[in-house]
Amino acid sequence: MYAIVRTGGKQYQVAPGDQVRVEKITGTVGESVELSDVLLVAEGEEIKIGQPVLEGAKVSATIVEQGQAKKVMVFKKKRRKGYQVKRGHRQLYTALRIEGISA
Repeated sequence: MYAIVRTGGKQYQVAPGDQVRVEKITGTVGESVELSDVLLVAEGEEIKIGQPVLEGAKVSATIVEQGQAKKVMVFKKKRRKGYQVKRGHRQLYTALRIEGISA
């Protein structure tokens, strides 16, 4: 059994027991979260597809970690103009452990 969920503007394929890093969700470690934007649920040969989301379908998860990803360096330069900008960015994320899928 697996599901396709939408959170933070991205889509993830999840199954019970998986651990997934998603865009930051408010909450503390150990707190339970429900993801209600479920686009597809597949159980064996039976597949349910939403238009765009499935009504009444939920994915329950537990927050395992709140953190920041590795730093990404952004460097801009225009040749012969003396223009240089160097910036770093660390994206916030939430690690979720998928507990169950209800369709």
